[in-house]
Amino acid sequence: MTTESHHDLKNIDQSITNYDAIIVGAGFGGMYMLHSLNKLGLKTLILEEGKGVGGTWYWNRYPGARCDVQSIEYSYSFSDELQQEWEWSHKYSTQPEILEYANHVADRFNLREHIRFNERVLSAEYVENSKIWKLETNSGNIYQSRYCVMATGSLSSINKPKFPGIDSYTGDWYITGKWPHEKIDLSGKTVGIIGTGSSAVQSIPILAENSKHLTVFQRTANYSIPANNKPLDPEEIRYVKDNYFSIREKQRQGKAGVAFNNMGTKSALEVSKEERLNEYQKRWDTGYSGFISAYTDIGINEDANETAAEFVRSKIREIVKDPVKAEILSPKNAIGCKRLCADTNYFETYNKENVSLIDVNETPIDSLVPEGVKTTEKIFNLDVVVFAIGFDAMTGALLSINIKGKNAKQLTNKWSEGPRSYLGLCIEGFPNMFTITGPGSPSVLGNMMVAIEQHVEWITKCIKDMESDGKTEIEAQEDAENEWMDHIEEVATHTLRYSCNSWYVGANVPGKKRVFMPYIGGYDVYREKCNEIALEEYSGFLRS
Repeated sequence: MTTESHHDLKNIDQSITNYDAIIVGAGFGGMYMLHSLNKLGLKTLILEEGKGVGGTWYWNRYPGARCDVQSIEYSYSFSDELQQEWEWSHKYSTQPEILEYANHVADRFNLREHIRFNERVLSAEYVENSKIWKLETNSGNIYQSRYCVMATGSLSSINKPKFPGIDSYTGDWYITGKWPHEKIDLSGKTVGIIGTGSSAVQSIPILAENSKHLTVFQRTANYSIPANNKPLDPEEIRYVKDNYFSIREKQRQGKAGVAFNNMGTKSALEVSKEERLNEYQKRWDTGYSGFISAYTDIGINEDANETAAEFVRSKIREIVKDPVKAEILSPKNAIGCKRLCADTNYFETYNKENVSLIDVNETPIDSLVPEGVKTTEKIFNLDVVVFAIGFDAMTGALLSINIKGKNAKQLTNKWSEGPRSYLGLCIEGFPNMFTITGPGSPSVLGNMMVAIEQHVEWITKCIKDMESDGKTEIEAQEDAENEWMDHIEEVATHTLRYSCNSWYVGANVPGKKRVFMPYIGGYDVYREKCNEIALEEYSGFLRS
């Protein structure tokens, strides 16, 4: 399909390896991008920081790590052979099983020969006169390509702990997002965990089970719905495999990229209290997926939202025997404002005698000390401290690379007041660079696999069209980018997602500008918009 001969590669040091496309990251986005560009005949390479494929599922090995989208939906749809041969064991997959799947995909499609592992990209610079991206890694290697695709992930850059005194602490400490690959023995140990977000909600029951004593330090209570996880029976698997085509179509046409999500059609306020409670109970019993889709206005109307929020709070009060603990664990913000958690015996864990709960709003953490964690009230002696303080979501991984575009424009400067992009796919001033599930796209507001496939397929078509049209450069235009960012803001302000301090707005990272980063209009609306732009010969882009 392409050779480098018809492209201007003069002024390039030929001793440096040249590619048509370089992809940063070997997670699910990077692997599918590689497979798609290989099929185009492009000379493509992935640069990956880790020792293996899997992205977020390679790094997040904390106890209890599990996906909150059903296994049969959190999987690739591009190959029917892959769909038919792979068999998931449970309704919600564990991290080891998802990683096994990622490795299976890498082997099945012969992707490893096009991946350089242990290569962390430090800088990416656009050389204007040659229209080439030049990337440098921690090993000192330099790679050059005509296209650069950032498949760095939305939840891949960990929020590093910055507590005073952390270097003085004499025990062991771990971060959920960069959990050690070897097994950690916690038996007989006193453990503290800081944070009660999704990673903590999954790991706390396991940590409590495996340690002598667990102390949970909570800043903000989170809503969590039982996952009601279970093994998949052969009949369910057969049904899915027989109906994958229609299931995938339903995913693509849905707002959140999921097919098994019974969307309500009424307002929560137009039905009786009894009907509402029955509906919430049914969804609580059947599992996490679809709880806040029970009624059409839970995400936009405060009174409607409160009916769902109070139902969950009533469940917490019912499950947690100590009324003081139950109150601390009951969230005050709107449900769905932060990402809803899925759990297995999370609230039940607080009934165990070896589990303590500390409200750091009442007694803030002062520092770490040699013995453990010091709050304004006392010192907690801990053998192990676990930091479950989340990610520098959506922008962290990109901003950790020194990215320079045209006129040496730095991405860190462009994004100093919050991320700006056109469709979450391209950034003005950074030609021939694409971001898979970047800020400004729906990404984290649903099934990431659907978001990934849509982006990869759009980028692949875009590059294919560039090649066939004899174009060498594509760049988002500033007016189009500004209009898109205004649209994102406008849509977000009409929902309750903007009403609390969540990682959607970067509130978990000190000093990060408060901007709603994902596009909340829905996967379906977004897909249509992207397709429309491509059909209009890439309106909003300058191609030359």
